[in-house]
Amino acid sequence: MPSVLPDGEPMPEDGALPASALLGAGDRPLGFYLHVPYCASRCGYCDFNTYTATELRGSGGVLASRDNYADTLAEEVRLARKVLGDDPRPVRTLFVGGGTPTLLAAADLVRMLDAVRQEFGFAPDAEITTEANPESVDPAYLAELRAGGFNRISFGMQSARQHVLKVLDRTHTPGRPEACVAEARAAGFDHVNLDLIYGTPGESDDDWRASLAAAIGAGPDHVSAYALIVEDGTGLARRIRRGEVPMTDDDVHADRYLIADETLAAAGFDWYEVSNWATTEAGRCLHNELYWRGADWWGAGPGAHSHVGGVRWWNVKHPGAYAAALAQGRSPGAGRELLADEDRRVERILLELRLRDGCPLSLLRETGRAAADRAVRDGLLDPAPYAAGRAVLTLRGRLLADAVVRDLVD
Repeated sequence: MPSVLPDGEPMPEDGALPASALLGAGDRPLGFYLHVPYCASRCGYCDFNTYTATELRGSGGVLASRDNYADTLAEEVRLARKVLGDDPRPVRTLFVGGGTPTLLAAADLVRMLDAVRQEFGFAPDAEITTEANPESVDPAYLAELRAGGFNRISFGMQSARQHVLKVLDRTHTPGRPEACVAEARAAGFDHVNLDLIYGTPGESDDDWRASLAAAIGAGPDHVSAYALIVEDGTGLARRIRRGEVPMTDDDVHADRYLIADETLAAAGFDWYEVSNWATTEAGRCLHNELYWRGADWWGAGPGAHSHVGGVRWWNVKHPGAYAAALAQGRSPGAGRELLADEDRRVERILLELRLRDGCPLSLLRETGRAAADRAVRDGLLDPAPYAAGRAVLTLRGRLLADAVVRDLVD
């Protein structure tokens, strides 16, 4: 979850939503995101809403403790049930992210899952995912997660090269993420993802190829590959500003993306979103697709964002303030916004264009349609689906996705 919250109108103390938010809800899937804001140490590139023990000491007392965090988060799940009332939808996807969720005991993660199960129930084919750091799990931990109902797991691999991991301040050793995949498979996980980052200062093309080869060789059915974004205020940004490490330029990022797409495709992975590849349709991350398609999700935890029926809101950031609000019977929401039709149109283009099946041309206005015509001529949009009424990025278009979106939303 991002570390900076947007502006917005105040959130009602009881968390109540406008009646319009649940109109047509039965036609939209419902997901839950559960945020665990704790990390053993802070990675130099991280700008998420996370806290180490040192950062929390003296700033939240018992309320900010990870020891009772599962119980605190369960309170928000019960609040969600009250707010959504008699909404009959079972939960289609649940995703536990962070931070490092696996800093909590496996039993705590299962208790959080059980709170959602008790209040809402899960669809028969629900996807239930947790993120994990390779150094924070072992076979027994993974077996307990699987027995508790988790069926998908995502490991933060980032790189197979030690010097790259060092720049990123990652603490696991090369080879450990690959071992985690084998351990997760042995525990019975249906789907396993490895997260990779490219464009780290000091990383070479050969380093990146080695990371891809190691990830593919481990046998996951999903790989995510993200360009490193150096956020202001992070440790890595300060190191670059001091000249300790070089900044990676956009051309290098583009080259690395092309290497990733070619290598993953040759290994049987198909792209279904600009930064995500899977070996089968079942291997795709349904929870992320829920975001990209503008469905409904409740984000529980400090700084977590939610969206239901065109209403978007976000929680207070600090774990102590979050726990205090719930202990007092108040919503932990810090603010919200009601999305206008134009906002939702723009967001649909922004998000759906990243998907393999693109977005419908009916979302485009006259100027956007003219821009789309040019994008087809420039090789940025695929002409075949375009003729059938959809804007779908080509490989070159994926490299320039942000620029294409800017032109199409006009």
